[in-house]
Amino acid sequence: MASRIKDDDIRLAPADAPGTDYDRDFYSWLMEQARHVRERRWDALDRDNLAEEIESLSREQFNKLVSALRVLMLLMLKWDHQPAKRSRSWVLSIKTKRNDLDDVLSDNPGLKPRIEQAIERAYRNARTEAAQETGLDENAFPERCPYSFDDMTSRDYSL
Repeated sequence: MASRIKDDDIRLAPADAPGTDYDRDFYSWLMEQARHVRERRWDALDRDNLAEEIESLSREQFNKLVSALRVLMLLMLKWDHQPAKRSRSWVLSIKTKRNDLDDVLSDNPGLKPRIEQAIERAYRNARTEAAQETGLDENAFPERCPYSFDDMTSRDYSL
């Protein structure tokens, strides 16, 4: 999430600066748009590009969810398919990744309805990475994700 930086803490685009070109100076364009919003100069906003950037930020948050799930599922697949290699380190890695997942969802509760979609997207790569990291054939892993969200967040992993 964006930090709550005060105007004094950052150099905003000068009030008398001409319109900044979105394609040529993204940083200055962003600062100018922020100034327009703070000053409630709605007509001065570059609405189309601003809307595109806001949508891009939402996709970025969804991708954080997918990434957190992918890493957690990768660890779970390795745990399930390589029992002889289980270690305290793996247990702690799973705990850390669960915390990461919890942080993403705490920061973005609006993502909760999209968890199943994120699991499906994340599993494709988790499966491939598990095959790469374990040396097992990709077909050794289920084609579809074998884990429910509840399983991912609450299954016991103790040695």
